[in-house]
Amino acid sequence: MAGLVSVGIVMGAGFAQAETTLKVGHVFAADHPWQIALEGMAKDVAEATGDEVIIQVYPSSQLGGDREMAEGLQLGTVEMGLFGTGALQVLDKRLIIEELPYAWPTREHAYAALDGELGDALAEILATKSINTLSWWESGYRHITNSVRPINTPDDLKGIKLRVPEAELRLDTFRELGALPTPMAFSEVFTSLQQKVVDGQENPLATIYASKFNEVQDNLALSGHIWGSAVLTISKQAWEKLTEEQQTILLEKAEIWKEKEREMIRNSDEEVLAKLEAAGMKVTRPDSAAFNEKVQPVWDKYEGVFGEDLLNLVRKYSK
Repeated sequence: MAGLVSVGIVMGAGFAQAETTLKVGHVFAADHPWQIALEGMAKDVAEATGDEVIIQVYPSSQLGGDREMAEGLQLGTVEMGLFGTGALQVLDKRLIIEELPYAWPTREHAYAALDGELGDALAEILATKSINTLSWWESGYRHITNSVRPINTPDDLKGIKLRVPEAELRLDTFRELGALPTPMAFSEVFTSLQQKVVDGQENPLATIYASKFNEVQDNLALSGHIWGSAVLTISKQAWEKLTEEQQTILLEKAEIWKEKEREMIRNSDEEVLAKLEAAGMKVTRPDSAAFNEKVQPVWDKYEGVFGEDLLNLVRKYSK
């Protein structure tokens, strides 16, 4: 399979054999920061365990889309996955709470929340689904691209058919902004943009660039409407196959690569933006205040879904 990384599997007399092989999947391309970080973590885990734990990395939805991988984790048919939390709301709607629009004024606010009480609370929810949380990585701030017109105000979104992930929160956000949100699996997005099935999409800059959306989109609006984490997970069944020492190593390496992956996302934003502009994309920088005002009804609607305790954690860390 293209893009597959298998670190540390060696055959033949005199070489250590892999005792446990873990497949980890994600939906992005093989040059995305997620892939690079997972490859680095896989190498470090193999070295630290003497090739007793081998992690194979499968990019580009090779193990299925987000929904399929999430359900596979729960069933134990998929060992590991790296997800935006929006992808996991199929398991529990509360898991998408961090994606409330304009919840995080800076990414540092979000880091503190996910590395603190909010991350612990969401990990407890995942644990009830037989999924263990290894570490909270980053997807980044999401921005809007389209092939219809530049976006400067919410009014500019009216009538634009915008692909969004299969998450009701995201649909409601863009309904409030006046767009025509269309849920769609990530693996279908490029072709749908190319064939004008949809007019645009919204994703972090690293994803826009790695997925080559600039080839089929003219306009990029730096809306920053949502900041999203990336949660690195392992099924309960796979976790229990590891020794305590191996579990400790995996957790330690996941945390080390969390910091490196976050740094990659931060550093790539400016670099990627320059590349997208050089490639001919028209970039606008809309004032977030007007967008934020428009989406406040979304917060009200989801108060009953997320519950007061979780919402209070978001409010606590967003100040």
